[in-house]
Amino acid sequence: MEKIWAGRAAKHLDQIADDFNASIRFDRRLAVEDLTGSMAHAAMLGAKGINSAEDTEAILAGLEGILQDLQNGYLEIDPNAEDIHSFVETELTRRIGDAGKRLHTARSRNDQVALDLRLWLRKEIGEIRSLTAALIRAICGKAQETRDAIVPGYTHLQRAQPIVFAHHLLAYGMMLERDLGRLADACRRLNISPLGSGALAGTTYPIDRDMTAKALGMDGYTLNSIDGVSDRDFVAETCAALSILMMHLSRLSEEIILWSSWEFRYVELDDAEGLLLGQHVYIEPDYGQEDEQDASAINLPSYFISDPDGSPWVWAQSSKGKLEKRDLKLGEYNADTDTYPVLEGLTAEDYIAYPDESLKAGMA
Repeated sequence: MEKIWAGRAAKHLDQIADDFNASIRFDRRLAVEDLTGSMAHAAMLGAKGINSAEDTEAILAGLEGILQDLQNGYLEIDPNAEDIHSFVETELTRRIGDAGKRLHTARSRNDQVALDLRLWLRKEIGEIRSLTAALIRAICGKAQETRDAIVPGYTHLQRAQPIVFAHHLLAYGMMLERDLGRLADACRRLNISPLGSGALAGTTYPIDRDMTAKALGMDGYTLNSIDGVSDRDFVAETCAALSILMMHLSRLSEEIILWSSWEFRYVELDDAEGLLLGQHVYIEPDYGQEDEQDASAINLPSYFISDPDGSPWVWAQSSKGKLEKRDLKLGEYNADTDTYPVLEGLTAEDYIAYPDESLKAGMA
């Protein structure tokens, strides 16, 4: 594929250097955001008379077609593309001709990727906040159910004071509520459009930055072009908020493990919904015999393991009920969003039971 930045470079790029420079295996996740931002940019170029009405109509129709084909599975992202931006431009030009190249007018990949990241994070934060709110509701519901259940409160794993179980549960409700606030703050600061910043010093075209920002549902646009394309503090801030959130989810998970242990016996986990996993057992990989092992006898959950080269894989049960090694592809697991269905399920009504005898035993 021809590089859109090639310029005077006429020689073929070394494959090792090309693979090192390519980001398509990562930024392919930004396809929807890249197309959405491009549509807003194209509409603005047409409204300002920078591109002709004919070109604008063709570009918008082409971008919409690419989006629909990706979503419907009729189009696959070319793994040989350098990045998602070049893939979209190349595919658009293939469909509508040279008019596709005019999509890039008054725009650089620098402000383009900065926009894509902001749009993608905004979407992900919205989903995570929704899942967090659902978990809080589940916790509050279970707290209401156990408001009269008395259990020992612990410090340093030593019994300290009697408390009601609801009080302990609601501690996590309060933590998660603060997590919601942190994510909302991060989203508020990142919801600013960098389009128009260009490579670093803006553009001489008479663009309308306010129009594109409003079209994308953003609260404004960056006021300094260098800051707009170069800074990623909004990514770091989101990562910090998510790290704290995952710490709280990890604490809750460990509490559930502790409460359901034989020593504590506060709760029983109902396996009716398939949320109960077996013992984590590490098996030294034997590539000659792994398919012959009976998964039901070993009772393994999906468990992350790495080969010596660092390639991640999991033990998984095949359709024939046998244990097999399965490579874990980049993008298949999202720590934050994939954690919620299990935690919400375990916490929701009817999935965790609080037997009276277990609570009495805990107080003994």
